[in-house]
Amino acid sequence: MTDPLYPAKPRPGDRVAVLSPSSGLPGLFPLPHELGLRRLQDDFGLEPVEYPTTRTMGASPQARAADIHAAFADPGIKAVITSIGGDDQLTVLPHLDRGLLRAHPKPFFGYSDNTNLLLFLRNAGVVGYHGGSVMVELGRPGALHPLTEASLRAALFTSGEYELTEAGAFGDVNRPWEDPRTFESEPETEPAGGWTWHNGDRVVEGISWGGNLEIISWLLMADRAVLPVEAYAGNVLFLETSEDMPRAEEVYWILRSMGERGLLRQFPALLMGRAKAWSFEQPLGAPERALYRSRQREAVLRALREYAPDTMAVFDVDLGHTDPQLVVPVGGRVRVDGPARSVTVTY
Repeated sequence: MTDPLYPAKPRPGDRVAVLSPSSGLPGLFPLPHELGLRRLQDDFGLEPVEYPTTRTMGASPQARAADIHAAFADPGIKAVITSIGGDDQLTVLPHLDRGLLRAHPKPFFGYSDNTNLLLFLRNAGVVGYHGGSVMVELGRPGALHPLTEASLRAALFTSGEYELTEAGAFGDVNRPWEDPRTFESEPETEPAGGWTWHNGDRVVEGISWGGNLEIISWLLMADRAVLPVEAYAGNVLFLETSEDMPRAEEVYWILRSMGERGLLRQFPALLMGRAKAWSFEQPLGAPERALYRSRQREAVLRALREYAPDTMAVFDVDLGHTDPQLVVPVGGRVRVDGPARSVTVTY
């Protein structure tokens, strides 16, 4: 992929589709979803349009694919924004019409399980955007995070280069969505500590590929939306992990498999998202969360040492499941400048 197609951007007043290609969680948790819809309308000036499966739990892969096709084919829809992720978008991919999506390109925003559709679009030559879900980022309790809002606004409405900003503080502890009191105040944060650089003595610029590491492992196992390894030579890899909190060993095993495939060494630069280290199932305290993140970083470094020793890596970039979240183009241009300690994306 040498000439990425950046779809035309929406303007305030335009209609945008809100889809649930993975899970219909808006039907179970309307509070963050409806807050996100209001902010799309009031803060961003866009008119959200929901589709039949947006609030439907257990919708079939065919029905979710039909909503994707309808949103992309409608000339009145100027962007597609996901409500949230899930865990079975893999089953939707066989029902998608690549030609239709390529013929009617739209800016598509999502992350986590939406890595499936983002990489499907990338293979069709269409740039998508990793980040910006309705329920999480737009439905954030209290207020939108300023860094998230600035990045999402730039990705939605503008074209050109955008330098990612290091967060001074971050959060990854959640409160229950079913409790209205959750939305009365902003989430708690802790000092972020900045980015950590590895082999940061060079400048790498290339087309981006990546997303959620667990989802990429499924795509590799199912042999979907993944091209021959040589197709990624010189690309910039970006990865992040979810609230499922894979153990450091599992992160290493996935990267080891990518290394054995010859995939890992294709990428001269890696952006590694700050690890999500808390969930309702694993409510770790602050010291345990710090240890989890440290062990995951070492697992990634181990895989790089063994399979891609020359790759430059930047750790703790806020591009995944933690708060704030920076939007990264998928199939778009990224410049990683080690000497300047900067990361610039092209929206």
